[in-house]
Amino acid sequence: MEFLRELIVIFALAVGVVVVFNHLRLPAIIGYLVAGALAGPHGFGLVQESEQVKVMAEIGVALLLFTIGMELSLSYLSRLKKLLFLGGGLQVGLTIVATAIVGLAFLFPIRQAIFLGMLVALSSTAIVLKLLAERGEMDSPQGETALAILIFQDLCVVPMTLLTPFLSGETLLFSEVAWVFGKALIVLALAVIAARYAVPWVLSQVVATRNREVFLLSIILLCVGTAYLTAETGLSLALGAFIAGLVISESEYSHQALGDILPFRHAFNGIFFVSIGMLFQSHTVFANPVFTILGVVALILGKAVIASGVVLLLGYPFRVAFLTGLGLGQIGEFSFVLATVGLASGIISDFQFQLFVGAAVLSMTATPFLWNWADPFTRGLTTRFHRWRNPFEKRLFTRVSTSKLRDHVIIVGFGVNGKNLARVMQRVEIPFIVVEMNPEIVRSEKKSGLPIIYGDAANREVLKKAGIARARLLVLAISDPTVTRHATDTARRFNPALHIIVRTRYVREMESLYALGANEVVPEEFETSIEIFSRVLKNFLVPRDVVESSIREIRQDGYDMFRTWRDAHRPVDAIREFVRGVEIEIYRVEEGSPLIGHSLAEADLRNKTGAMVLAIQTDSEMQPNPSSSFVFTVGSIVLMLGTPRQLVKTASLFKPKASESK
Repeated sequence: MEFLRELIVIFALAVGVVVVFNHLRLPAIIGYLVAGALAGPHGFGLVQESEQVKVMAEIGVALLLFTIGMELSLSYLSRLKKLLFLGGGLQVGLTIVATAIVGLAFLFPIRQAIFLGMLVALSSTAIVLKLLAERGEMDSPQGETALAILIFQDLCVVPMTLLTPFLSGETLLFSEVAWVFGKALIVLALAVIAARYAVPWVLSQVVATRNREVFLLSIILLCVGTAYLTAETGLSLALGAFIAGLVISESEYSHQALGDILPFRHAFNGIFFVSIGMLFQSHTVFANPVFTILGVVALILGKAVIASGVVLLLGYPFRVAFLTGLGLGQIGEFSFVLATVGLASGIISDFQFQLFVGAAVLSMTATPFLWNWADPFTRGLTTRFHRWRNPFEKRLFTRVSTSKLRDHVIIVGFGVNGKNLARVMQRVEIPFIVVEMNPEIVRSEKKSGLPIIYGDAANREVLKKAGIARARLLVLAISDPTVTRHATDTARRFNPALHIIVRTRYVREMESLYALGANEVVPEEFETSIEIFSRVLKNFLVPRDVVESSIREIRQDGYDMFRTWRDAHRPVDAIREFVRGVEIEIYRVEEGSPLIGHSLAEADLRNKTGAMVLAIQTDSEMQPNPSSSFVFTVGSIVLMLGTPRQLVKTASLFKPKASESK
């Protein structure tokens, strides 16, 4: 009953504090930490550091890494191998060395200085990933670099734990170390084999029962079972959960599993942050305020500088390096585990442990504020020092001439959307250039002959290099809302006549993008809903023309709702902007079309469909308001005006006859 009472106190206080913080527009993470500090034994004493709370906190970290593993895949990690091993290795190694040097300068014993370096080298996976998810930057360059380094840090927990007894003066046999690492390799090998063979078969049998509870229990069993197995072999519990997530990510049931497990993750993560707050001893901090504050500042700045330098070394621009560095500036959750081991081994004293906990909690608390401040700061620096280039960028990439580009398309981002668009541009022979920030992608695509340049689209010099002043169209297909907004604003200032198409995740981001000058904003949230309902209709064998008509009407009604935002910020630029229910569509006369060989008068499109011909493009010329004697040929491009239903009816006339197309 005591545990139940403590759990009620934790949840009630956490909900209350987070609601207040939400009204103050402060991150929920800070609310959880504050709730823990208030409820803990060093606050009001409502919870006396129950062992059950600690266990639930460990479950929270395990579930976090489990869901991270499901959202990733072995192939994705393979793509990040350079960031993971080179970037992560440099960050951890340099941080340990720098911290050890500072410790020696303050007359700490060498073993204690190295141990402090190990504590400082780790960052909080839970905080960074939660912030990235809230900001919609998981797939952004800073999101990928931070994630890769964090994964490497988590992998380092095992060897660091093994080294701790050695640093305390205990004898550590090589055979013991080899045996632990051997067991770790065996577990990893078993995980890879399971991902390929065992897990898909087991999950298919579970799914065949059509029982959602059994499916959820099997997912939890896989997570907890793998975590227990790795813990028994000397690895961390959370690392085992991460491996289990990777295993499930390779199966076709990963999305369902992720959706089922997310509510549990969010609940247990809240408990984890509360438990961290409970470690905070305010009297230790208040008794040494100057030392603690200076320590926190030095800690964050030192880690930020090292991580930023590593990211710059890998060839990324300053903005990505700076955001990654600040994101990794805090102490990690696994540092608390390692610090507890160090305290038990006698490497650090209880006073040093409490100072470390206080500095760590303060660094965690400062991270959301620093990241919110970093965006305008980096934007200002980018604007002021727009000609500055990362010297490693110059070494890695050769210059690309863009002076001959005219009336071209600039594609920002070479993800799925960017690749598909570039492929179509090549097929229809429309000139284009790609702007990408991932050094590996730029290097590989340049070898294949793709017109691609390296750079941050938020930097005006990069846009100038891409020929923004001479471009006809700019497509922003990236997953970084901040860069998208800044690039839209910069591009509009450079070229007022430029047509800007922006891809965004959520409808709520559309208004700000229209205000900055975007001509068209495509929200994935809205377009996904259209794709879903169209597939539902096709599954019920609804005729194709009815499906297409429904899609047009939904898009018409949906984008009409967004039109007030667009109209409030820029002038109307097309007839469909102010004539409700009317659309403009372009059709190409295909081989076998019934229109071939007939004049415009003979085709009688107006009476047959209700739509009107505005212009016709042939190989020789564009004919606005064409004469009735014009004869259709294969390849004629026709601009039509009409309602969605009329245009759907018109489309069939430009395609081969039904009998010929079969």
